[in-house]
This record gives sequence, structure tokens and C-alpha cells, in this order.
Amino acid sequence: MPFVELFTPKGALDGERGERVKEQLVAEVMLAEGAPDSPEAREISWLVVNEPDTWYVGGRQLLDEEPPRYVVRVSVPAGSLDDDKRADMISRITRVLSQAEDDPERLYDRPVAWVHLLEIPDGNWGAAGRVFRLPDIVDFVVGAAV
Repeated sequence: MPFVELFTPKGALDGERGERVKEQLVAEVMLAEGAPDSPEAREISWLVVNEPDTWYVGGRQLLDEEPPRYVVRVSVPAGSLDDDKRADMISRITRVLSQAEDDPERLYDRPVAWVHLLEIPDGNWGAAGRVFRLPDIVDFVVGAAV
């Protein structure tokens, strides 16, 4: 049950390539997490796109003609990832972002796309007006009642 936040300069992911990135990010994160591709899992797997008007790198505003930078934050329940899943998730996210680039290798050559994996401690995730622990999320995803 990932919650994915994508940060990129305003307009950097407009158009068809950008739409593909937005559609694929959550699907790839779900695969890396090991979530089933079910209506229940998709219902609680979200992406929010943040496009600030300005982006600064090293104290200097990134110019419109410069290649974009990216930050992807993925929040998941603690205990749902191990080192292999973390590495796979970072790899998948980088690959998806690179598909929107004129120079896809740029994302592998320089740290211009940061991925932050945030593992929310058990008991600190809530929905439907109550605490949702990892077993509750698993129950929801496999079709059990909330």
C-alpha cells in the first residue's frame, strides 16, 4: 500500500511521456513491494504529483531550459520492505523516470533523481477513522472487510 509523492519542476512531466510516468510509478512500486495487482490494492496505492513553480539546486534557481530534477518519496508500512525490495523499488522508479527523459542515462550518471523510502512505524498509519496496522492492510488488500 504505497503512498507515492513525485516532486518535479512545473511542466517537466507534461505530455504523453509524463502521463506514462505517472501511470507507471505506482504500478512499479506495488510490484517491488510485493502487493497483488487487485482492485483493493490499487484503491489504497496513491500518487500525488507536486510541481513547484521554482526549483533550486545549490542555491541557484533551475532554469526552464535545464533538465528537470526529481524527488520521489514512497511511504510504506514498516515491515513491508527488505533490502532487496528497497533496491528493486529504487531501480524501478529510476527506470520509469528515465523513460520521460531525452537522455535517459542522465538519471544513472548523476544524482538528479532522488528516491526516499519512508517506512511508517506500525501503529502510525490510519484510515477509516482508526489505526491501520500492517495485518489490517493485508486483510483489506486480500478482500477482508475494513
